Amino acid sequence: MKHIVIFLIGLFFTQQFTAQTLYKELNSEKLGDARQLKIQLPRNYDTSDKKYPVIYVFDGDYLFEPVAGVTDYYAYWEDIPEAIVVGINQFKKRNEDCFYDEANSLPVETGAAFFEFISMELVPYINKTFRTENFKVAVGHGKTANFINYFLLKGIPLFQAYVVLSPDLVPDMATYLEERFSKIEQKTFYYLAASNNDVKSIKTNTEVLSKSLAAIENANVLKTFEIFDGPSHYSLPVHAIPKALESIFLVFQPISKKEYKESVLKLEGNPVDYLVEKYQTIDDLFGIKKPILINDFKAIEAAIKKNKKLDYFEDLGKLARKEYPDTLLGHYYLGRYYEETGEPKKAMKTYQSAYILDEIGGITKDQVLELAEQIKADFGY
Repeated sequence: MKHIVIFLIGLFFTQQFTAQTLYKELNSEKLGDARQLKIQLPRNYDTSDKKYPVIYVFDGDYLFEPVAGVTDYYAYWEDIPEAIVVGINQFKKRNEDCFYDEANSLPVETGAAFFEFISMELVPYINKTFRTENFKVAVGHGKTANFINYFLLKGIPLFQAYVVLSPDLVPDMATYLEERFSKIEQKTFYYLAASNNDVKSIKTNTEVLSKSLAAIENANVLKTFEIFDGPSHYSLPVHAIPKALESIFLVFQPISKKEYKESVLKLEGNPVDYLVEKYQTIDDLFGIKKPILINDFKAIEAAIKKNKKLDYFEDLGKLARKEYPDTLLGHYYLGRYYEETGEPKKAMKTYQSAYILDEIGGITKDQVLELAEQIKADFGY
């Protein structure tokens, strides 16, 4: 129920604010026909020069709106990056698009043509027409959930993330994936889901596939498997899409209470290094140079105080100066460092010099002046 509410709220935001939905037709030599597309651009696309990840939605005739709505909603709260969403209309053409050779389970004839349409025409068209990052997500359901796996079998996979919802697996797909997963050399996200009320064969095959893939050790593949309790085959996507996007873009999210308790607090080394590495990973994976959130600075600050490793305030202060040079954040942390390490006079001057800078994150000019005055009173400066 919670995810349905999120989905509906996402649709509301999509309709009420400025996310743009474009309707295009792409003429295809591979298909010998034109294919209809629905494309949602991020809210600030026209007023920014940023590049964006792209989410390609197969079964776009019915799956586009759930994906576009959840993407817009999560991006609004900065839980995932803003992204371009591309829906591919497969109405009455799904069987042709997913046609495969029964001898080897690989795309053939119209299925091979659709595969080439995606890789050789659609993706290049989107990259040429819009400002895109390299990071691409494929979303499929049923037959197309099986089909998007074909792109993973290539030497260099076309997509970096796969959302495989209630896949109607062809006979040899599990074998192909088991062989491929151990050899993948670039970071790849794989989200696989079905329901206990799914089509019986789909549920069974998904569970078998998830167990076999879970046993494969490859640090480059980040795998998530879920069996939902309740949804039917057709309602599963509404429940799974939010979970899938959360899973793929987990590192992009602000430091949560869970991450704070299970990761940050348990660090043996410098928590400031953890913060730097978190944002470098965002850049490496998604091509996005995301400013470090004030929320995350505060999480590291709390961990430093909790673990009484007060020397790390120096590194935190230097990082805050770099990230927010016009604010008093860096001076505040450096003042804390000097105060806690036996240099009160230096701390007082650092707090005083912060007065001319901008307030941020609930830290005010009055607060730093009070800290300076308290040191002055205590030590008689």
